[in-house]
Amino acid sequence: MDSILPAYKAVGERRYRETSGLYWEDFEPGDVFEHRPGRTILDTDNVWFTLLTLNIQQVHFDAAYAAKTEWKRLLVDSTLTLALVTGMSVRTVSAKVVANLGWDKVKASHPVFVGDTLYAESRVLHKRESKSRPTQGIVTVLTRGVNQDGVEVMGFERTMLIYRQGHSPETAANY
Repeated sequence: MDSILPAYKAVGERRYRETSGLYWEDFEPGDVFEHRPGRTILDTDNVWFTLLTLNIQQVHFDAAYAAKTEWKRLLVDSTLTLALVTGMSVRTVSAKVVANLGWDKVKASHPVFVGDTLYAESRVLHKRESKSRPTQGIVTVLTRGVNQDGVEVMGFERTMLIYRQGHSPETAANY
């Protein structure tokens, strides 16, 4: 790696502010970012998520029903997996986002169960300058979620509008 991306900004003598996210200029196609920490999915996470989203599919919250399926146990709601894997990537790839432009090619490639620990990584696919917003650029990443055994459980492409250096709200005085 030619340079280390800054994680802290000096705001005074021996005083630093933690920063997160990359500016458009920091993204290079082919770079891979491993997102940590991982996240172990709890039964409560799955039950609450199904309640919050009104997902009434029994395999997510009825253990007796789930025991009769091919999985023999509760299956984690795949939209919870999508939300977690996306969330794990925010600190690096979208903390300086203006807007998410879309999720494409979402694939739930392996079941996720309560007790699984998920990790994520994002590979920069491409970037381009915005034609209509000169202070911003467009970045597309491929984000993968893997479980504790290294098995990919989900993958998707996400395209985002990202601030260019010197143009994000955090560069404003008194932030």
